[in-house]
Order: sequence, then structure tokens, then C-alpha cells
Amino acid sequence: MTTSTQALFQPFTYKGLSLKNRIVMAPMTRNMAPDGIPADQNAAYYARRAEADVGLLLSEGTVIDRPSSRNLPNIPLFYGDAALAGWSQVAKAVHEKGGKIAPQIWHTGSTRASEWEPEAPVESPSGLIGPDAPRGVEMSEDDIQATIAAFAKAAADAKRLGFDTVEIHGAHGYLIDQFFWEGSNLRTDQWGGKTLAERSRFAVAVIKAVRAAVGPDFPIILRLSQWKQQDYTVKLAKTPDEMEAWLKPMAEAGVDIFHCSQRRFWEPEFPEVDGPEGLNFAGWAKKLTGQPTISVGSVGLSGEFLAAFGGEGSKATSLDNLVTRMERGEFDLIAVGRALLSDPEWVAKVKRGASDELKGFDAADLAELV
Repeated sequence: MTTSTQALFQPFTYKGLSLKNRIVMAPMTRNMAPDGIPADQNAAYYARRAEADVGLLLSEGTVIDRPSSRNLPNIPLFYGDAALAGWSQVAKAVHEKGGKIAPQIWHTGSTRASEWEPEAPVESPSGLIGPDAPRGVEMSEDDIQATIAAFAKAAADAKRLGFDTVEIHGAHGYLIDQFFWEGSNLRTDQWGGKTLAERSRFAVAVIKAVRAAVGPDFPIILRLSQWKQQDYTVKLAKTPDEMEAWLKPMAEAGVDIFHCSQRRFWEPEFPEVDGPEGLNFAGWAKKLTGQPTISVGSVGLSGEFLAAFGGEGSKATSLDNLVTRMERGEFDLIAVGRALLSDPEWVAKVKRGASDELKGFDAADLAELV
């Protein structure tokens, strides 16, 4: 590395959240909680990263109390006595190593194959997985209200269990994102609409309920993306004005930090506005809302993450571009996914300048809790 990484290791404090550095472990689905209950191996997995100086750990997606909220059988639950006891042990293990942690609370919408758990039909805004692609059932008003309440209950449990903050998953083509997207939300009631701002009312209702459940001082993070797993080319907000109309109501509803997911963090969000070296998604979100943001997307690796799930590995690469963006204050925090999945010591190695020791990403590590 030719650039000092000092910018990555400055403390960060906002509201009730104080972090020793700017590096966040990105949430990554592991599907390794039998019966949905985190166990000792899950706690140890997170604790290893806390011990190696990760500033904030965001858990893998963990689902709210809805009959069809998860799309794989070993995704952890964030409800029920057994699962919450397991998560309590995860938080305790991380805190014992000096770390901070948030659960990412989640509903996967209609991404689950309909034949899995047929007694619990998949639900989504309009019974679609994407444009002209039916899957599952359209949510009723009762379903929507119960889902909002389930998000709020999960957030309240996160605070009660001693987590440091909570992240709502509103990205990547899952339930909340399916309300945002005109390709999957065809509703004509208050939860639909022709504009992105109108289709964001479900997210705003979830955020308001979560804020009421956790009180004014507990930090709330919201993860968003423009792209969808159903279509990587989708762009919800096509202009800065559309993005402002999308994000500001959610900030006003109670979001403290926006976690802005990109496939490649260095790509400009609106190059037609500020050029090929312009602000990325997190940069624009910060500029438009004034709220702190987390950026993410193929940090420190040669290949982008979608290829990883096809079995491709990635080599470690320079962090110079990241450091430059952090130094100019484009965003506040940076989330690291695959590099930390394969190498629990990644942050400690970066901190001491041991770039030659960085492992990159091995796709085989997806099959175990390294």
C-alpha cells in the first residue's frame, strides 16, 4: 500500500454509537444457524472479527416474525426465546472482545422459492418477484400492519438484548425494496404509487415504528441499494432530485445512518452530474440528507461480489482509492464483506500495514464459518 490508512482508523461517534474506527463488517448471509438458532460457532465467528479490531459488526440478515420471512432453511431468526437467547450470546461474545454489533433485521419477501415451506406462502407487495414474474401472494393490509409491527418488535428486542444499534434491510430486492421498485409494486392503495417517494411509504412506516420501539437515542441504520438481485441494472433514483425525495422522508422518520450498497464502491452514482470521479451512492446520500453514511462494494478485492457466489475467488488489491474518498469525507464508514469473510484478521493486518499478508477471498470459505 502506498497510501497511509490512517483515515480508516479514526474514531466515529454519532448519537449513541461510538466506534474505534471506520471499518464495518458487512452483513453476509451464511445460512448456518440450524433451526434458525445462533449457536456457539456463530458467536465465535463474530467474536473473531471483533477481537481483530473491526469497528462495527453487522450481523448476517436475521428475520422478523412473519411466516414467510426467510428464503433459506438455516437463516437465523430474530424472534422466539431460543433464537433471541442465541443472539444474546453473540452480542456478549462480541462485547467481551471489545467490539460493537448490530443485528440486520430482514424480511426476504418473495425471493424464496414458492415450493419451500408450502404452508407459508411467500408474500410481497403485489405477489411478484419482479416485472411480470408472479410469485406468492399480495400482502393484505393486515399482513402489512403485522409486518411493520414485527420489524418494530425485532428492533426493540435488539436494544433489550444489548446490541449497540440495529440495521433494517431495505436493499437487494427483498421485501422493503420490493415496495420501492415499480417492477414489483403495482399496488393502487396507500402502499403503492407512480413515484419512488410514494412507494417508500411502507419503509417510512417501518422506520417510524422502529423509532417508536427503540426510543429517540438508539441508532437506526438502513441498508439500501439501487440494484436488485432480480435485475442488476435497475436504478430506483435516476437523478439527485429523485434520490433526495426518496431518502429525506426516511431520515425524517428516524434513520440515523444510511448504508448504501453498491457492487463496486468506487463507481460514481450520477457521473452525468459530477463526472467519472464523482460521488458514489453513499456520497450522494450524505450530501442530500446530511446524515452519516456507510459505503460498501468489493472493498480491497479484485473481483466484484456477485461473481463470488458463482465460485470465483478474488485477490487483495490496493486501498488507495478508498482512503482518498474517506480523507475527503465522501462517506463516514466503509463496510467490508468478502475480505473479512475469508480473513478474520483483515482489519488488524491493514492497521499494521501488512498488505502482503492479506488473503483476498476464497469462495470455498462460503461453506464454513472461518
